[in-house]
Amino acid sequence: MIGAALQRGEIAVIGLGRSGLAAARLLARDGARVYASDAGSGASVAQAAAALRAEGIAVDGGRHDLARIAAAALVVASPGVPPGAPPLAVAREAGVPIVGEIEVALHALRGVPYVAITGTNGKSTVTALVAHLLSALGHRAVAAGNIGRALCDVALQDERPDWIALELSSFQLHDAPGIAPTVGVLTNLSPDHLDRYASVEAYYADKAMLYRNARSASRWIDNADDAAALALGRGRGGTHWAFSRGDPHAAAHCARSHDAGAPDALVLFARPLVSREAVPLLGWHNVDNVLAALLAVMVADPAHQTDDARATLADAVRSFRGLPHRLEVVPSADGVQWINDSKATNVSSARVAIEAMTRPTVVLLGGKHKGEPYTALIEPLKAHAKRVLAYGDAEPLIAADLQGHVALERCGSSFEDVMHRARAAATPGDAVLLAPACSSFDMFINYEARGEAFRALASQGA
Repeated sequence: MIGAALQRGEIAVIGLGRSGLAAARLLARDGARVYASDAGSGASVAQAAAALRAEGIAVDGGRHDLARIAAAALVVASPGVPPGAPPLAVAREAGVPIVGEIEVALHALRGVPYVAITGTNGKSTVTALVAHLLSALGHRAVAAGNIGRALCDVALQDERPDWIALELSSFQLHDAPGIAPTVGVLTNLSPDHLDRYASVEAYYADKAMLYRNARSASRWIDNADDAAALALGRGRGGTHWAFSRGDPHAAAHCARSHDAGAPDALVLFARPLVSREAVPLLGWHNVDNVLAALLAVMVADPAHQTDDARATLADAVRSFRGLPHRLEVVPSADGVQWINDSKATNVSSARVAIEAMTRPTVVLLGGKHKGEPYTALIEPLKAHAKRVLAYGDAEPLIAADLQGHVALERCGSSFEDVMHRARAAATPGDAVLLAPACSSFDMFINYEARGEAFRALASQGA
């Protein structure tokens, strides 16, 4: 599709964020006539538009030329552009094919093997760990996609990587008809993005796009402990391997020790590889993530299963450090453990974070509501939270769902006030956990900015 469009006419790129900017540059480098546009009028859009104009690419900031888009040979949509946005609506009406930035990059990177990771939670950690493990084995490996680096940016580099660890959101999968990973990983499934999808089924249907080109040579990593994820992958062509927190029949599992003083072990292909206590990440959910990443890397190439490779992988697990904004412990000298899990943007990921707590915890919930009820948090909050601070756009909805079940305080829409109340509520030996269960867009430009604000304000007490 991309090759034909390069010859047929102009390609319209919608959105001038990281992925749109990289896609426009890659297409232009490969000889396409490109028109890029973004309805936004902020400084970042103006800066991106100016950069593309300087490179000879036609661009509009603050508007879309809908007639020009309707006449394009192909439209490339950034994942943040909703399906009903006017430029995509006119493209569909005119019969113009729509793909995402991932599709453009995969065309340019033909022949490079990649591990594709999707799921509701854990995919960024698995993606980063897959890249870390492959690098430890001596490969030139990069992490890209939804994790933050546009895949088109990888394609623009002079040196092609040996392997790519590719995180894919449901939005990216929807617009990637050519997706055909060397290894595909589905971490888990739970309701999410119900502010954009009409139903959970529609969200899961986009996740199922991971398997759209399944063939006999495909390799798939399944979560044996997640019924919804197993159902989505069932019957897809190729070979399937499973990971599990406890099922001893899974290719990757955690074997619980019954001997006093003996550690639990992560077992891969019937042999212990590394002890549970050597995993340097908080929470049992991160054991799942490590198992999934190890299994994906080991089935990617038989050479990754030798005794030497296994020893290298074990060392790489021990040296891995978690990603920012994912159960990240913030340095502080006030005797309180401040934990930044700003990436917990849905109820299921917030629940996982809360369940990982081992101290009395003040939990910060809030942000822009994404359509999910918060009642699923009641039991873990009862078990782990001494107080809940509800804030932001979702504050009244959180309060309505949780009030009467847990100690809860409504804190308004000033994040500084929320942090002040958290400091007052926590005593030495407690934890303060930012696990919002919401997106950040009511108060911050993204979850990273929210996490950085938490980090800065928590450190003020150091």
